[in-house]
Amino acid sequence: MVRPINNWQLQIPVQSKFLLSLIALTLIDIITRLKDLKIAVAQFQPKDGDKDYNLLVIESLTAKAKELGADIISFHELSITAYTFLSKLDRNQLEGMAEDIPKGPSCQKLITLARKYGISILAGLVESENGQLFNSYVCVDDSGVIARYRKIHPFISKYLSPGEEYVTFELKGWKCGILICYDNNVIENVRATTLLGADIIFAPHVTGCTPSPMPGRGYVKDEIWQNRVQDPKALRNEFDGRKGREWLLRWLPARSYDNGVYYVFTNPIGYDGDHLKNGNSMILDPFGDILQEIKSFDDAIEVATLTEDKLKLAGGYRYRNARKPELYGDILTQGHQSRLKPVWMK
Repeated sequence: MVRPINNWQLQIPVQSKFLLSLIALTLIDIITRLKDLKIAVAQFQPKDGDKDYNLLVIESLTAKAKELGADIISFHELSITAYTFLSKLDRNQLEGMAEDIPKGPSCQKLITLARKYGISILAGLVESENGQLFNSYVCVDDSGVIARYRKIHPFISKYLSPGEEYVTFELKGWKCGILICYDNNVIENVRATTLLGADIIFAPHVTGCTPSPMPGRGYVKDEIWQNRVQDPKALRNEFDGRKGREWLLRWLPARSYDNGVYYVFTNPIGYDGDHLKNGNSMILDPFGDILQEIKSFDDAIEVATLTEDKLKLAGGYRYRNARKPELYGDILTQGHQSRLKPVWMK
């Protein structure tokens, strides 16, 4: 009689064991692999302090993003209230713009939209907490608010308090971070957010077309904007030149390339307060290449697909691994008094 074998594994040939191990590793890789992510960037011309109007535009663009298959849509800085006009508000007026997060009506509206359209939404608003006011940005999905970030370098109003921490969070399996407008100009903020694990950095802005010591910067004349239908080339030349896009491309690709992360840049189009803005909302990959960019003068979106492979293929991933913080850790933590005042606010 043939003796039964209690341990069936003894009967598996070496080649089969290798094949089973390979299959197991492949399954693990499939399970842990990040799914491709479709992100929409938006741009629109907000109305100062008109939350109802701005939220209607946000809903319209969110519906469009869903139609195009996006998983996430990102709007610009303070997209719910508008931004530049805050510089003219006194404390009481600014408090009138502020809301609690997550209980305030604007956050609740965003959550309602996320549930209605089955899409994650990122947008900005003025937050009030414990007597302090913040320039804040939230990410919501059908479960509620999943992330809140407060601008670390606010300057549009003396009544806004600075945020005091970086934020990273999981979104559709990807690790994300947020830096609002000027926060992206301080390169340490970008590196810190990346070192906290961010694969994607959402960068909501209200920027461009303001004076600066850089040659060629400045305001765009109102008549060029008003004549945009009759002469779109003249306006495109202004928006894509040093006053707008050309300035953005001096530093924005470097943030994504140096850190090996996806960058989701959003910016209003048209007037925000009394400042004309060039839009050019775009998504950049870890190589610093532009995947999608909005070139419309109207309220619009563009959608790009993010893939996991670029995160480790890009140079930024290798550069992070090559760091030697023991050489410069003490240098980076030397005492320093932060000073901030944009030239155009003089």
